[in-house]
Amino acid sequence: MSCLNPASLSLVTDNMLHRLALRVLPSLTLAVTEDSVRTRKRLVMFVPGLVAFAVYRAAKHGLSLAEPVTLLLLSGAVSLVTAICAYRVGRAVPFAQLVRADGARRIGWILAWIGFVYGVQLSLLVLALLWLVGYDYAQHPDGPAMMAMIIPSTAVARDAFEIGYVRWLEANGRPFMTFPDGAGLRALLARVTPALAGWVAAGAVSCVGFSMLLGALFSGDMAVLAQGAVVTLAAGTIGLLAFFAGQGNGAPWMAGLSSTRWGELVKFWWWPGLAFASTYYLVLVGACLYVLKQPMSSSGLFAGVAGLVGGVMALYCYYLGHRRDIENRQPGGVPSALLRCPFVMGILGKSREATAGTALSGSAAVFEKSSQRASS
Repeated sequence: MSCLNPASLSLVTDNMLHRLALRVLPSLTLAVTEDSVRTRKRLVMFVPGLVAFAVYRAAKHGLSLAEPVTLLLLSGAVSLVTAICAYRVGRAVPFAQLVRADGARRIGWILAWIGFVYGVQLSLLVLALLWLVGYDYAQHPDGPAMMAMIIPSTAVARDAFEIGYVRWLEANGRPFMTFPDGAGLRALLARVTPALAGWVAAGAVSCVGFSMLLGALFSGDMAVLAQGAVVTLAAGTIGLLAFFAGQGNGAPWMAGLSSTRWGELVKFWWWPGLAFASTYYLVLVGACLYVLKQPMSSSGLFAGVAGLVGGVMALYCYYLGHRRDIENRQPGGVPSALLRCPFVMGILGKSREATAGTALSGSAAVFEKSSQRASS
């Protein structure tokens, strides 16, 4: 278990953290769910799906899409192009000025992580999910290959556009305490506290323990289902508790947990807790099946997947709680009535009577409209 330290865990699925940040941290959520943004985003998501389908049809005649590595590389390449195009639309800057405006490092991150790596991971997610329901890519490659290209490209377009839009707002004077590029997580890992290390270890060890117990009870395809269900429940629960621990700012995390309504706890437990725990589990299962080409029959393989899922969920949720605590301490907190995502409302918006401060004054009219809609 020594390899399951927080820094190494962050490398496993670091790019998916942007999705969590965009939907859990209120300042980012408000920015990317405004009506005008959502309308543009639908178009941005529609076009890459058509392009990916056209690429798939053309590639069938020249490439062997029945080979997993070929499919993943092609999907990653399509997602890479999709990411930079969608980012440019959200950023509202010509291609020729992107590097000068945002720097080579950030553009490289968009291309490599939000584009290629994120696209490959989503393809593995799709293939694993289809395998789980009996539609095995190894036996019937055409349908899964098509879905493994179209679905990732639309998701990459959505997220790259939102990140570009956040960057556009930032460049136009609207500050954000957290930019969804993982820089805050790397800063947190540079000074790992005993509390953080303890939660990551708890997540990893508990999920490994459940995995080993289930390994003695189930075998074959039933083992994958049982392991996935129990590991998802355990990792999602640890993630919920780690969120409050990260948000506690040194205070006992039980106080924040006990003061939150059960309905709001269930919402966060469901999303991002269970949703992302199952996502990470399926991505790792897909990697084992189609990249490592290892059948899901080894107890050691199950334990490794379970440990990574538990550790990553604890790490990310602790980090999100930490960033939320930083937002809470800024003047002019975000009213929870403005938050459109149900899992954010209540559990993250603690100052329902607060008004948006100077950091959000540029969007006051939009927020007022949102508040009226939420209260109606």
